[in-house]
Formats: sequence, structure tokens, C-alpha cells
Amino acid sequence: MEFLMDHLWQFWLVVSLCCLVLELFSGGFYILSFAIGAVPSIIIAACGGGFYWQLAAFALFSLLSLTLVRPFAMKFMRNGKEERLSNADAIIGRTGVVSEEIEQNGYGRVALDGDDWKAESSDGSPIEKGARVKIISRESIIITVERI
Repeated sequence: MEFLMDHLWQFWLVVSLCCLVLELFSGGFYILSFAIGAVPSIIIAACGGGFYWQLAAFALFSLLSLTLVRPFAMKFMRNGKEERLSNADAIIGRTGVVSEEIEQNGYGRVALDGDDWKAESSDGSPIEKGARVKIISRESIIITVERI
């Protein structure tokens, strides 16, 4: 136990690194706040500060990080947008390339980021292969596009 108390900075370092790894899987920036909060505890422990000071610094800096860093990070990740689209809805508004001709009042294919989507024209007109299109909506696995 004495060894652990003499090397608490290593404990806080492990806490910080574990929080960083967990953040990679969550993406909500909550756990990142605790990783940031552990950094002052590492410094205090390395300088010989007591465990309660380390714990207080961890709590204080984690709380500050939750209130100051997380909103900034979320705003940066959303590019200033309030709504956060995920999965397939995130393609709406993006530009793709017709990989298989879209037939009049029919379907074709559009390539976007390595995926190939079944697509239809918004006005029913044909769109030739190689044309750039904007994705305007999605219904299940079929996207609706318009020529750019």
C-alpha cells in the first residue's frame, strides 16, 4: 500500500489513459473530460501533494472540462450546426457521382465515399453516368438526387 501511495501519479496516468481509450469508443466527449481532469492530479501527485488534494483537483478540473471543453468540442464536431445527423442521414446535402445511369422515372446508382446507393431523380428525369448530383433526401436505402 505504501508503494501505491508513493506512486499515485502513475495511478492518475493510468486513469487518464483509460479515459482516453474509452472516449475513442463513445464519442460524446464526456469521458474525455475525466481524462483532462486527471492531468492536474498527475502533477500534484508528482510534486508530493496529498491524495485528497489530488482527488479535489480531479473533481474540479473534470467539472470545469465538462462545462468548458465539452461544449466547445461538440460545437467543433458539429460544424456549428445544432442538429447532429448520424449514419445514413449524414449524406443528405452531400455531393455524389452517378455510377450507373438513372433512368427516366426509374432508378440508378450514385457513388459517395466508397458506397454505392440506389438512387432516383427528384424530378424523374434521366441522369447520365458520371454526372455530379446533390443528395436531397433518403427513404430507406434509396436516395433522391438532383443534378448539380
